Amino acid sequence: MGTLSAVDRPSLDVRCTFQVWRGPVCAALAALSSACASMRPPAQVPSAAPAAWHASLPHGMQLPHDGSSTALAGWWARQGDPLLVDLIEAAQAQSPNVASAAARIAEARSARAAAGAALLPTLDGVGSVGRSGGGVATASAPTATSASTGASAATVTENGATAGASSAPVTTWQAGLQTRWEIDLFGRLRSNRDAAALRLVGADARWHQARVSVAAETATTYVDERACQRQTGVVASDSNSRAETLRLSELSMRAGFTAPADTALVRAGAADASARLTQQRGQCALLRNALVALTGINAGALGQRLDAAPPATAPLAMTTIGSVSEVPAGALAQRPDVFAAELEVAAASAAVGAAEAERYPRLALSGSISALQLRTSGFRSSFDTWSIGPLALTLPLLNYGSITGNIEAARARYDEAAALYRANVRQAVSEVEQALINLQSSDARSGDARSSVDNFEVALRAAQARYDSGLANLFDLESARRLVFVAQTAQVSLERERAEAWIALYRAMGGGWARPDSEAAQATASITP
Repeated sequence: MGTLSAVDRPSLDVRCTFQVWRGPVCAALAALSSACASMRPPAQVPSAAPAAWHASLPHGMQLPHDGSSTALAGWWARQGDPLLVDLIEAAQAQSPNVASAAARIAEARSARAAAGAALLPTLDGVGSVGRSGGGVATASAPTATSASTGASAATVTENGATAGASSAPVTTWQAGLQTRWEIDLFGRLRSNRDAAALRLVGADARWHQARVSVAAETATTYVDERACQRQTGVVASDSNSRAETLRLSELSMRAGFTAPADTALVRAGAADASARLTQQRGQCALLRNALVALTGINAGALGQRLDAAPPATAPLAMTTIGSVSEVPAGALAQRPDVFAAELEVAAASAAVGAAEAERYPRLALSGSISALQLRTSGFRSSFDTWSIGPLALTLPLLNYGSITGNIEAARARYDEAAALYRANVRQAVSEVEQALINLQSSDARSGDARSSVDNFEVALRAAQARYDSGLANLFDLESARRLVFVAQTAQVSLERERAEAWIALYRAMGGGWARPDSEAAQATASITP
């Protein structure tokens, strides 16, 4: 059926009312429904997921993916750090993002209920009471009056009625039920219901995504704090060593065995190490404050628990996830944000269908049943009435272009949802690739980092022994100490980078979320409340 062009005139509807169902009318409406049924754009759009990962998977990951999202969901508990698990649970309970996502679920559930209820008949109870009367009774025939007196008093008619007398007031009571049902000929109401149902499932997926994001953010901050404490130990050890060297150098200078310039160099190195230690402790305090803000735990209580857990037990060597699919499409199926974006495309498609259905006629059936009672002086009468109909057909003709504008807006939102879905898929692939690359890089460098620390420590011990025996100067000792400090700092940073890469992979893989069964999701979307 062709569409009607918009004209610059007031809106006009044509209403056809049928008091009785007639066969030809029903047949005509069925033919119109099949001819003018609104067409939705595709509910699914192709994604740009590659056929395989460009980065190689770290050693130990199972291929192909075994589908165990439960194992990934319990990944934090397998790290052997109860404090980390407690912090994540506290952060999820306090997070405004999680609370906001939960509120959006409630909002979407209410919208879904309202959209489903629109398909069902409505029933309203009505009641009214009124009182009327006080009019003047009119004589049925004129009578002779005394013209000479000119009196205006009431006169008696031939049939005994009194002209000018007030009638008795009448009280009217009425109560009843009214119903109305819009017959969804062209799927407008069903499209609205489908869109609301899809958005409800998408809101639930976004709630899971919020929880995964909070867990990853909390774990990253915790790992940074533990790594900061490890680095504080390295800086403190260097500062203590330099302070001891300074003490010995000053004794040697007072004895005349060390030049004052050499002692000044040692003193400068000790001061520099002390400043680095103060700076490092400040950074750790900032990270603890960040954990307090994320979890809502009292700063004193959190500090005690962090101090009770030595930095050596920090989760800087996390266990492998072991559930990365070799095929990117399988990994993306575990992402709640990708699933929510996919559902938003389907919901936007349904919204386009609802907007298109506005072009076509609406058919509504109404009915009522009521009881009426009249009361006056010495008189009471009751009436019961009911009606079915009218069956009203509304056909939009002139609407100022509002219907066309709504359709174009709905299609624009659909195009936006499709673009965001494709961008979400690309972002998800990129996040997994980046995490895999960082894991591969950190694994490849870990052996060299350990070897560097071990060999520089051997060189430092040898330089210290030569310096103590007078075979090496202070410059050689400070150079060896500086190399050890740099190597130890690099090792701690590498451990932190590797742990953060595992956390990023956990987040990129959906954090243990499992896509709802397609049949169950379809059944949920088709339930009418």
